[in-house]
Amino acid sequence: MKADKTVVVIGGGAAGFFAAITCAEANPNLKVIILEKSGKLLSKVRVSGGGRCNVTHACFDPTELVKNYPRGGRELLGPFHVFSPKDTIEWFESRGVKLKVEDDGRMFPTTDDSSTIVNCLISTAENASIEIKMNSQVHSIHRTENNLFELGLADDQKITCAALIIASGGSAYLKGFDCLQGTGHAIIEPVPSLFTFNIPANSITNLMGISVDAAQIKIKGTKFINEGPLLITHWGMSGPAVLKLSSGAARKLSEMNYQFSIQVKWLIQFSEEDMRSSLNKLRKDLAKKKVSSSNPFHLPKRLWEYLLDKSLTNAEKEWAQLNNDELRKLNSVLIADEYSINGKTTFKEEFVTCGGIALKEVDFKTMQSKVMPGLYFAGEVLDIDALTGGFNFQAAWTTGYIAGKSASQNI
Repeated sequence: MKADKTVVVIGGGAAGFFAAITCAEANPNLKVIILEKSGKLLSKVRVSGGGRCNVTHACFDPTELVKNYPRGGRELLGPFHVFSPKDTIEWFESRGVKLKVEDDGRMFPTTDDSSTIVNCLISTAENASIEIKMNSQVHSIHRTENNLFELGLADDQKITCAALIIASGGSAYLKGFDCLQGTGHAIIEPVPSLFTFNIPANSITNLMGISVDAAQIKIKGTKFINEGPLLITHWGMSGPAVLKLSSGAARKLSEMNYQFSIQVKWLIQFSEEDMRSSLNKLRKDLAKKKVSSSNPFHLPKRLWEYLLDKSLTNAEKEWAQLNNDELRKLNSVLIADEYSINGKTTFKEEFVTCGGIALKEVDFKTMQSKVMPGLYFAGEVLDIDALTGGFNFQAAWTTGYIAGKSASQNI
C-alpha cells in the first residue's frame, strides 16, 4: 500500500496497540503498522497487577478520575469524557473479555490472568490486518518534502508513512527519547514517580510486615503530605500512603537526591491538643496499669511497643508514673514521628516515570502534535503519570483511542 495511506505506530505496548486497533477499525482502507523495538509485545500488560493485569479503575466520574494523575490530570479531563473507564469495560467485554471490580476499585479480567488481555489485543490487531514488526527500533524521524514521515530503522531500513503515532512508553533516561529529537518537541527529563522510602539501619525495619490502615506522612520542608495505609518493610516504608506521596513529590525528591526527612502521624484522628488531653486522661484512667500492656489506641502491638521504647526510658512504668516530659515525648512520637530517608526502591517490573513529551505541545482533543501536523502521541511517552490502581493503563487506552481515531480521519 502507498505511503500516503499508511499509519505507523511506534510502540507495541498498551497505548500502541489501542491506537493501532482504533485507527485500523475506524478506516479499513489504511495500512497500519506497529513497530516494537524489542522481541516482546505488551510487556507491561503481562506483568501488571502481579500477572493479573490491572486494566482500569472503577472511577466513572472524570472529575474524580483526574485526581489520580499528579501530572496530566488537567489535560486528561476532556479525553476522559471521550473514552472513560466505562468505555474500556465495554470495549473489552464486546470482544469477549469480562472485567471484575475488587474492593479497592481496581479492575481485572475475571480470569485473573494478564494473558487474557494480551491475547485479546493481539487477536483484535490481527483481525484488523495490522502488521506487527518486532525488533524494529526507530533511530530517526524526518519529514519529507512531500509532507510524509520517513522513519530510519537498523541496517539502513526506512519506512514512510502519512501519519505517525508515537506510543513508545516512558523511559528512565533522557536518552530513551533520542529518536524524538527530529520532531522538534521539548522533552521533560524523566524521573521515577512511584517508589518506596528507604530508611537504612533504622530499627523500625525490624517491624517489617506490620501495617496501619491510616497514617499521614509529610515531607519536611515541603508542602507535600498524604495519608492512607502504610506498610513497614525490611528496607523502610511503603504502602499507598508512601507511593502516592512519592508520585506527587517525584520531581522535588529527585532534586533532593532522595535524601530527606519525613514526619509520620500514626494516629491521624488526633490533633496535638487532642493527643495531649487523651494522654493526660489515660494517666488518670489507667493509673495502675503498665503502659506497655495497655495499647489504648489499638495500634499493632509491636508498633506500639516500638513507639514506647522510642519515647520512654521505661515502658514498664504504670501510667500514673509518667511525668509531663515523658507524656510530651510520647505525644510527639504518636503524631509527629520523624525518620531520615536515604534512597528509594522502585518496582522494576512496573516502573513508572514522570517526564516525556511536554503536554503544552499536544492538542488533547486529537492527541496531535502542535509542532508537527500528522504526528500523534499516546501513553507514557507523554509527561503523564498516575497512582497505582489501573490509572496508567486507563490513560493509555484513552490517549491511544483518541490518537488512533484522529489519525484515521486526517489522512
